[in-house]
Amino acid sequence: MAKQPQPISPFKNFFAGGFGGVCLVFVGHPLDTIKVRLQTQPKPQPGQPPLYSGTFDCFRKTLVREGVRGLYRGMAAPIIGVTPMYAVCFFGFGLGKRLQQRKPDDVLTYPQLFAAGMLSGVFTTVIMAPGERIKCLLQIQAATGETKYSGSLDCARQLYREAGIRGVYKGTVLTLMRDVPASGMYFMTYEWLKNILTPEGKSVSDLSVPRILFAGGLAGIFNWLVAIPPDVLKSRFQTAPEGKYPNGFRDVLRELIREEGVASLYKGITAVMIRAFPANAACFLGFEVAMKFLNWVAPSL
Repeated sequence: MAKQPQPISPFKNFFAGGFGGVCLVFVGHPLDTIKVRLQTQPKPQPGQPPLYSGTFDCFRKTLVREGVRGLYRGMAAPIIGVTPMYAVCFFGFGLGKRLQQRKPDDVLTYPQLFAAGMLSGVFTTVIMAPGERIKCLLQIQAATGETKYSGSLDCARQLYREAGIRGVYKGTVLTLMRDVPASGMYFMTYEWLKNILTPEGKSVSDLSVPRILFAGGLAGIFNWLVAIPPDVLKSRFQTAPEGKYPNGFRDVLRELIREEGVASLYKGITAVMIRAFPANAACFLGFEVAMKFLNWVAPSL
């Protein structure tokens, strides 16, 4: 295993992670919109075709009906939330690594990196759950033709007025089920690929931009291979009318399996995988660039 850069600074991770998250949203949001619309489209009536036949059909119809702006519906919520969310995510990963080190120069094993990544998933859920709830509602609103919410803040206000803080945080358990194991896989894979791609005798901090992009993109794909089934359940649950699923995700799972089969748990996977590589490549490149800048301006932080 290539030697990890030392010492680990959770605070530098915080600031660099926020910048990486902004890069991720700008690159990946259009396909996130497609993913949510595919996951939440209603079951067609007998003899009727589905609203979208697949990823490219959904992309084409969205572009024709709503223009490029339609692909960026609901982006205000993740942009507002993504800087603190990814800052906390990378901070949690840095903290998880720091807590497992006995000495500052200890090199962590891959299981330890996975555990540190899982801690980051716990940290981000507090910010992620309401942002995901608002984003999903705004993304499907445009597809249905209704205009219940005028924007992210209006959506948050209405959710709070209707059901209090529980309405805003609906789907938190499913967000945890998605993000804890997926974040472990995400960070462990990235560190593993960086080590593999580092030439003998070199430091991982000296990796070239193409290698960082490759490692970050593949880490995103591995992340979503773990995350997509609970993400489908989360999207359905968060956008369902109040009271439709009284037993939570168990009702969503039973309904999906009964009506659409196990394959329904992978709805939107094409859009997810197309998005995962460039979005997460941009995220990790942004993180690494910001980290180098911070190491230059504040080496003792």
